[in-house]
Amino acid sequence: KYGNINIDDLTWEKRKYKAWRAYGDRKIANLYFTKELSKRVADKNIKVTAAHPGWTATDLQRHSSMFEFLNQFFAMKQEQGALPTLRAATEANAKSGDYYGPDGWQEWRGYPVLVQPNNLAKDETIAKKLWEVSEELTNVKFN
Repeated sequence: KYGNINIDDLTWEKRKYKAWRAYGDRKIANLYFTKELSKRVADKNIKVTAAHPGWTATDLQRHSSMFEFLNQFFAMKQEQGALPTLRAATEANAKSGDYYGPDGWQEWRGYPVLVQPNNLAKDETIAKKLWEVSEELTNVKFN
């Protein structure tokens, strides 16, 4: 629930790269993409959902001895961290735009439930702009 995407520097070439901030930006970008895609397929029988893994012990923390230590006490195993994504993909009652994450404190760990996205991810103007920039960068148009 952090990150503040910079549309003008998606690849971190104009600022000092910080892995955790970049990760937060990618998670926010996923939510913007979900929001915009769900709008674009609203007239079709397609559900678009998103998920986050909470605090899951992955290779993202491999270069930090502090995180390796804290993972022992706070992080979920990778298998449990995958559950929100599985629920988002298979939940029969999901609505387009739904977002799933762990049900525990700060959404760090637990079992997947419907959660609220960061307020930063609710800006429809940024969602539309990110979509347009993505189309431009990939040279692919979505109709």
